[in-house]
Amino acid sequence: METKLTLRLNDNVIERAKKYARNHKTSLSKMIESYLDSITKETDTDDKITITPLVESLSGVIDLPSDFDYKKEYRDYLEAKYK
Repeated sequence: METKLTLRLNDNVIERAKKYARNHKTSLSKMIESYLDSITKETDTDDKITITPLVESLSGVIDLPSDFDYKKEYRDYLEAKYK
């Protein structure tokens, strides 16, 4: 079901938003609906850590042995650094 919604916005914001929607071949209504949908969606990952796109792109860059102990390596690094 679709319902009409009236918003009061600054004229400059409306004009920029209309131009943006036109350039992206979408309607202003669809753009606002998508935005509101994305920020109000309930996910079961709310308690989980979100991986940023940068970190995701770096995934798999380094091959480490399966028995690699990163905590020990980091501790060794800090001990050497602060000697």
